[in-house]
Amino acid sequence: MSKYAILGCGSVGHAVAEELVGEGKDVLILDQDEGRVEALRDQDLNAQVGDIADREITEALGDRDVVLILSSDVAANAEAVTNIRESDGNQFIVARADDPVSADELSQAGADVVINPSAVIADSALRALETGELEYKASQLADVIENTDRRMAILVNRSPDPDSIASAAALRTVAGSLDIEADIVYEGEIGHQENRAFVNLLGIELVSRDEVSLDDYDTFALVDTAKGGEPSMDQVDIIVDHYEHDHEHDATFEDIRPNVSATSTILTKYIQELELSLEQEVATALLYGIRAETLDFKRDTTPADLTAAAYLYPFADHDTLEQVESPSMSPETLDVLAEAIRSREVKGSHLVSNAGFIRDRDALAQAAQHLLNLEGITTTAVFAIADDTIYLAARSKDIRMNIGKVLDDAFGGIGDTAGHSTDASVEIPLGIFTGIETSENNRETLLELTEQAVRAKLFEAMGVDSSESSNGN
Repeated sequence: MSKYAILGCGSVGHAVAEELVGEGKDVLILDQDEGRVEALRDQDLNAQVGDIADREITEALGDRDVVLILSSDVAANAEAVTNIRESDGNQFIVARADDPVSADELSQAGADVVINPSAVIADSALRALETGELEYKASQLADVIENTDRRMAILVNRSPDPDSIASAAALRTVAGSLDIEADIVYEGEIGHQENRAFVNLLGIELVSRDEVSLDDYDTFALVDTAKGGEPSMDQVDIIVDHYEHDHEHDATFEDIRPNVSATSTILTKYIQELELSLEQEVATALLYGIRAETLDFKRDTTPADLTAAAYLYPFADHDTLEQVESPSMSPETLDVLAEAIRSREVKGSHLVSNAGFIRDRDALAQAAQHLLNLEGITTTAVFAIADDTIYLAARSKDIRMNIGKVLDDAFGGIGDTAGHSTDASVEIPLGIFTGIETSENNRETLLELTEQAVRAKLFEAMGVDSSESSNGN
């Protein structure tokens, strides 16, 4: 069993000594204050008088394995570390500092671990603050939901992604725990095959905004709506998101945290704080929502995302997760991918492709992701025309490039851009971009104008030399 020595037994040393002795450890205390040593002995602690800065103190350490140097005199602590190391002492040393400079000095002198009580107290205070804020916000959220007289509508972004859907499902769980009925309402369509598999396999019920009357609801929540086409609403009571909103809302409750990577992380914290039982489907959805937003923890992952995922992991259905991540490819997606491969243009390691006229715009994202697997390619952008709109999806694994910023630089003035440093999208009204109205007679003209302008703007925004061009063959 390891034997311990504590050099300098003020309030910190005393607390450590009591904890170690309480665990049955063999502890020797050395302190130069005779009165303090006597008081320690009265508490049945093994204490001796000694100046910790004195070189001879090393003899008293004997066969002690671990030395904790915890006096408030940092200069004396440094002397003690130096003396132990110069006397060929190989004990494991923990030393107390009071600022970053003294911490560096103690490390250089030979301390194995350096602690700064001020930093420890600050960390503890911040954790207590975070806990207190979460408790307060959870109470606020519950109060707003409980004020619902009829029913709550949880609105997600247009053509919602897994993070939006999972977060909404979790908020519906919170509402259900308060005996409030809620619906998840979406606009557009759930087109991406992985998203459809996500909803179908987990049995998450959503209703289209076209199929309901918002007059049937009296409480409205926007969940993860900032990045993907925020619903137009006159009344908003609750906002939960990990992106800042462009539009201000007079919401009773807001929790917007750009310092986390997924709204699912935020909702998981509320589930924990409110001590709610989590259905396997919701836990699976939340875990997948976090994984999708962080690219399986490879993109912008924060400690909060990791701790939320760790909490969810035992409750999730991992067989279902595997099925969600490997959906079958529809014939149209295969056609879009084939057209994107055929019409690709490569400059350096950047690929841009036109998929023509499409019906399933979510196929673009899958095509952009698949093309990123081509040898030598680090950035892809695939665009197409659907419903009088140019849709573009881009992906990048080039750490020097923020593809979201690239799209914003190229099209931010004329279209709606959204996304991250590694994946992004843009929607551009076709008439604004080309100046020509869509008709059956001018489809080829539109396609040609789009082809020239989009490719040129993209490569320019990427900073690619126009002379470095090939068809990728």
